[in-house]
Amino acid sequence: MDPGKQKVVLVTGCSSGIGACVAGGLREKGYRVLATARKEADLERLAVTGVEAIRLDLTDSSSVREAADAALEQSDGRVYGLFNNAGFGQPGAVEDVSRQALRDQFETNLFGTHELTCRIIPAMRARGEGRIIQNSSILGLVAMPFRGAYNASKFALEGLSDTLRQELTGSGIYVSIIEPGPVLSRFRVNALAAFRRHVDPQASAHCETYAVLQARLEKEGPTAPFTLPPEAVLKKVIHALEARRPRARYPVTVPAHVFSWLRRFLPVSWLDALLAKETGRPARS
Repeated sequence: MDPGKQKVVLVTGCSSGIGACVAGGLREKGYRVLATARKEADLERLAVTGVEAIRLDLTDSSSVREAADAALEQSDGRVYGLFNNAGFGQPGAVEDVSRQALRDQFETNLFGTHELTCRIIPAMRARGEGRIIQNSSILGLVAMPFRGAYNASKFALEGLSDTLRQELTGSGIYVSIIEPGPVLSRFRVNALAAFRRHVDPQASAHCETYAVLQARLEKEGPTAPFTLPPEAVLKKVIHALEARRPRARYPVTVPAHVFSWLRRFLPVSWLDALLAKETGRPARS
């Protein structure tokens, strides 16, 4: 296909998991894919797959600016889709999460994502079309214990995205939120590293719970029922890119669908009890 006629999609967080799957899947479907990662080795690996690799560190404003400029220059300003996938989870009880840990979580999951999006929107406006797709989480719908920093970042992303969707009405730019439940990826590996970096289990009142949490993070393979491969997210991204009127939200996996329903209809105390059971903790009496 003539590169000038291909729709261009910028995908962040493509070193592995969902990002790598979406970048490869969109390329196979005929899109011109600009894929980002932080590390040079990942960029080299991506380039071999046929996508165009761009370095991006969402915690660094200069890197965000350079990546956005590179994407717009390489595409001649024709970025049609932006899939904001890059992010990580910071485990730990709220009382054990330091200000720095919370800041690190938001720098990647919200602030950097927001800054990149704002740098791409003017080019979309100029063309009168665009699709912004935010990779949120089931934890942007319901809050689970010991995931407070991640919960907060995804709740914030959902609120910001809902507002942006309304503000872009009539511009030809659509905003969609994808809300995955358990999906196979390196998420647990990265979460374990963040936990070890910021939380001291032995100094916490939750020491016993952390032993269980760490064992779960260290376990290989699926740890939750209804876990799906990252292709399940790819399918929703394609719909959000190609539908005449994309949906505002795309739950992925059975738990995401179930909890999106339960949070609307269950009393808070009942939902808390279900979530406590899910995390292996006793419900509040």
